[in-house]
Amino acid sequence: MSWGQALARLGGAQKTAKGVSLYSRFVNRPTGRFLAAGSYVAGLTPNQVTLVSAAFSFAGVAAVAVAPPTWWTGALVWLALAVGFAFDSADGQLARLRGGGSPAGEWLDHVVDCAKTTALHTAVLVAFFRHPGHFGTGADVVLLVPLVFLTASTVTFFGGLLTEQLKRKAAPGGPAPAPSTLRAVALLPVDHGVFCLVFLLLGGGPLFLWGYGLLGAAAVLYLPLFLAKWFRELDRPAAQPVTGAEPSPAR
Repeated sequence: MSWGQALARLGGAQKTAKGVSLYSRFVNRPTGRFLAAGSYVAGLTPNQVTLVSAAFSFAGVAAVAVAPPTWWTGALVWLALAVGFAFDSADGQLARLRGGGSPAGEWLDHVVDCAKTTALHTAVLVAFFRHPGHFGTGADVVLLVPLVFLTASTVTFFGGLLTEQLKRKAAPGGPAPAPSTLRAVALLPVDHGVFCLVFLLLGGGPLFLWGYGLLGAAAVLYLPLFLAKWFRELDRPAAQPVTGAEPSPAR
């Protein structure tokens, strides 16, 4: 299969856009589709693509922690994180192109995502501590910002992943749920691709602090909304175990 044929086949095998922000829908997924087609032609496996994603992402993380916080550093960090995020989309698309993924591949993908999120906010904390004059983080309380942001992001990631695993799967052949443009816009502040953009402000010091802090505030405000939504979905009768499954412990 040529690159063009792989790209065309991927175009007809995309996941639903429901619950996806505009950035992921119109930027990250299409970019990942090109990378998935190229990876297929290059003979890479989905797990190898996941590791490529990790390499780019952790290069950006390392730069945040150890490099001087200049405008050039910020641009390189954004590029590394954005490319890593695109390859994060490409590994799943490549798996579908090759006939389906594996539990081990899904496990690796989620572990890398979790490690990336944890390391990135930790790197910001290190940068704030190392360069207080640049960022205006002389007050110790400011160092709580990445810790709160990390907590909200981790709980959101885990809650969403667990909800996806526990929900009853849609019946095969059923119509795909229609995406909502309003919801896609509303999800922009908590999209990882939008979060990557804030590192373009790294050289601006206080500008970065404000941009990072505003996205952190959005993560904190969205968290209870996500949790309430996911709990309601799982508490519906349709989310109960199927016949023959082990009953859940009484609460």
